[in-house]
Amino acid sequence: MCVRTIILFIAVFVLSIAPVAAQGARTEARLLLSHTQVRPGETVTAAIELRTPPKTHVYWRNPGEAGLPTEIEWVLPTTIKAGTIRWPVPQKFNEGGLVTYGYTGSAFLITPLLVEQNAQPGTLDIKANVSWLECEEACVPGRANLTARLSIGAESVPSAEAKLIADAVAQLPAVANAPMPTAYWETDSPNVRQLTIRWQTDGDTEWADFFPDTIPNCRLAANPVLIPAESGKAQLRLTLTNHGGAWPARISGLLVVKPRGNPNPRAWEIGFAPGAPLRPPVNRFAKMLLFAFLGGLILNVMPCVFPVIALKILRFVQQSAESPRHVLKLGLASGCGVLASFVVLAIVVILAQQAGKTASWGMHMQNPQFTLLLTVLVTLVALNLFGVFEVNLSGRALDAAGRLASRPGLGGAFLTGMLTTVLATPCTAPLLAPALGFAFTQPPLVILVMFCAVGTGLALPYVVLSWQPHWLKFLPKPGPWLERFKVLMGFPMLATAVWLFSFTARRFGPNGPLWFGLFLVAVALAAWVWGQFVQRGTKRRALAMGVTLLVLVCSYVYALEKQLHWRTHQDQPPQTHQTGLGESLWQKWSPEAVAKARAEGRPVLVEFTADWCVTCKYNKLVALDTAEVRDMLRRINAVALVADNTDENPAIAAELRKFDRAGVPLVLVYPRDTNAPPIVLPTLLTKSLVLDALTNAAR
Repeated sequence: MCVRTIILFIAVFVLSIAPVAAQGARTEARLLLSHTQVRPGETVTAAIELRTPPKTHVYWRNPGEAGLPTEIEWVLPTTIKAGTIRWPVPQKFNEGGLVTYGYTGSAFLITPLLVEQNAQPGTLDIKANVSWLECEEACVPGRANLTARLSIGAESVPSAEAKLIADAVAQLPAVANAPMPTAYWETDSPNVRQLTIRWQTDGDTEWADFFPDTIPNCRLAANPVLIPAESGKAQLRLTLTNHGGAWPARISGLLVVKPRGNPNPRAWEIGFAPGAPLRPPVNRFAKMLLFAFLGGLILNVMPCVFPVIALKILRFVQQSAESPRHVLKLGLASGCGVLASFVVLAIVVILAQQAGKTASWGMHMQNPQFTLLLTVLVTLVALNLFGVFEVNLSGRALDAAGRLASRPGLGGAFLTGMLTTVLATPCTAPLLAPALGFAFTQPPLVILVMFCAVGTGLALPYVVLSWQPHWLKFLPKPGPWLERFKVLMGFPMLATAVWLFSFTARRFGPNGPLWFGLFLVAVALAAWVWGQFVQRGTKRRALAMGVTLLVLVCSYVYALEKQLHWRTHQDQPPQTHQTGLGESLWQKWSPEAVAKARAEGRPVLVEFTADWCVTCKYNKLVALDTAEVRDMLRRINAVALVADNTDENPAIAAELRKFDRAGVPLVLVYPRDTNAPPIVLPTLLTKSLVLDALTNAAR
């Protein structure tokens, strides 16, 4: 049985046994006519007005995942025929995780009444029996039997409510001049599918939404995503879950579109038959694939990857005395680690999209449990480089690196490749942003290919250098100096651990820095005991193992489980973003804040950022957090808004998609002219780029 049917059955059953008589429905209903008198052959417009109390709503023709539709039963003379009800655009409500469609406040349901030519002069009763379900915290059924008088005569006489009804009709979804949408399934999955609706548009679309009529066997995810499209087109992605049965051959409903620069959304009644999955044009796909590869290549020189470069340099030095064949194997193992981790990222993105969620580049960094584990891992890598304990090398085996067994070496190289990917994702390189923005709007196979292209670009330098080891002849041979160089390479990794700790600890509340910091100290103590007394010691090694295990277990149970509840902990509410520009200058971003500032005729600077985004920090340091930019913002009376994507935020993810970006950073400058589109700044900023954009926006 359909889930929605079960929910409706339960709702009706509960309502039938609940003591609702103690408080009946409070929604007021009245019947209005556009005329008090009409001639035979004319049409009179009837309006049922439903006025709900505050915080209460009634339902649309398709109530959604719960509720009951509002119904009108007309009782009319034989010479008057009722047309189809025209419904105003509904709102969305979230009722215990179920998405419903309906109205709150005042809503007019419009019905045309045709008076036949053979109607005789006189006064007739127009009756409507209206039933609805009124919901706040509890739901109460309501019913009203309404009557109005209509005269048939020699001339038409508008009623006192004629203008009110005409205004309500003007707000209804349009039937004429509706866009002729096309639609196609992005995937052919048996359970969850994404459906893209495409239509022509005469300008930029700020947002769009779709309210479906009943779709048998299917549930529509709450938040459709507006995805990038070529000029003159708009695309809206829907996610449907099938609860059993055939996929719909035709879908109808309301398409609501908000043009950029226009304060009033438009709505149309539309219908379409979804087609087979489309594929992107070959030339555009090839271009984006090249961008993905080059973007991955550029990631090698981005700040996020610097600590791993240190590990790579150390590995190349250690390998300089080995056979070329073994060096190539290690390089290929490292490249496979990079590619494998990018495949995992692609699968995570695909699964998130299939579940109706919004995926983004670096989204794993929004998970506090993941960043906590990553901080511990990077701390252990730093301790290993400092010589506190050893993983692959014994404390006296640096001279014998070439005699190590191949399997541990290959495993270490593979894990280093995976770590490269994990640390690279908080950065966005030039060319990578548009490639990822394209990839995140494509079917699963294209997403997988695009991610593999990024991974290939990131892994290529190390594979090439392993294939041609004679290019590294300038590196000195291993020797005693290598021990000191290894310790030196630990400092970039330690800096990475501090960076991860800086935004991870605060996500566990005010005591997060204390208890997470103490846990890292305990991990360091356990690593020291292991290295000093187990790996290098000769006596009481079993006791040292027990002490190591005891320190780890006790610190984990007390600090992470008891104090931080780290496995079940939810992110703290996002803190005010500190830019150094002052509270009076920077405000929290929202679409409403942008619209308000633009309505006031003020330029708007919007920074989409995250604490874990190293590229964002660079842009802030060299371009946004400068005296010249601050002075310019004040001089042109601009509004500066910051959208903090450190923690998951569907509204920010949706806004990034509108500008063909899969993640932060993104900096926009909205001109003073409300009809002008925003200026999209490059991924890497300079002070002059920001100042020029603000100057142009102020004109």
